[in-house]
Amino acid sequence: MKLSQLRILVAIAKLGNFSEAAVELNMSQSAVSHAIAALEAHLGVVLFLRGRHGAKLTAVGAEIVIHAREITKHAEEIDRAAIAVRGLTGGQVRVASFRSIATYILPSAIGDFYQRFPAIAVNVTEHEDYLEVERVLQQGDADIGVTFLPASDKFQTWEMLQDEFVALCPPSFAAVTEPQITWAELISQPLIMPPIETIMMQPIHRHLRDLGYVLPIAYEVETDATIVRLVAQGLGATILPRLAAEPIPANVRVYHLPVPFFRTIGLAILAEALQPPAVYAFLEILKQQNWHPEGNR
Repeated sequence: MKLSQLRILVAIAKLGNFSEAAVELNMSQSAVSHAIAALEAHLGVVLFLRGRHGAKLTAVGAEIVIHAREITKHAEEIDRAAIAVRGLTGGQVRVASFRSIATYILPSAIGDFYQRFPAIAVNVTEHEDYLEVERVLQQGDADIGVTFLPASDKFQTWEMLQDEFVALCPPSFAAVTEPQITWAELISQPLIMPPIETIMMQPIHRHLRDLGYVLPIAYEVETDATIVRLVAQGLGATILPRLAAEPIPANVRVYHLPVPFFRTIGLAILAEALQPPAVYAFLEILKQQNWHPEGNR
């Protein structure tokens, strides 16, 4: 029996719904269902009656959840006692990031962190690119940076997620080999791209050159959001990291590249710096974050 299973049990009992409990716990619904199934198998009883209108505790489930609430309450008290000893009752964590991570990953992490450490402030600054993030880290103006890996050996780093470069095509387009596009299909459309010297795009251009391709760019546009809107208007296609392209309009067609390519986004702190406990606590929260892009359209 795991404490995490009991926390899930308590959340479902409170909300009466597996999907709402998953949202509250920042988990996938399948993970929540699996945890309850494993707990039921361990106990040898059925805890919930599932139906169209949610989940209702069985008689034995109602009895067990009373004990589960007590156990999770005591566990929270243990956490609070340990936090007080570790010095996590105040202070701040300064995070330097670029826009896409600040928009789609950090809000959830900050929410989780606040639930556990409400007395610690999290300050986020947005920067144009990873070089600026690493600069403010080295200057001591941030505690944690979101950057691309591999990074300088001046930093201790952890992988956070793999962000795929995808082809975005206008609503009228349909690839023959969905969900993957061919190079011929891609370059048959006017390509709307960020300037070739843009730091974010340099890895994909190197990747394409290694494959023997040079993109025939029709228009250079600096802002990712503007590029995506132009594609949505049917004016051409583009290649962007999926996170940078979000939010992607529902009518835009999204394809994997013929040879898939990803950028690795990671977390970094100064390798030689003595970090306060709050920084490591927020790092642990960040490592647990999952970003699930929508499927191909």
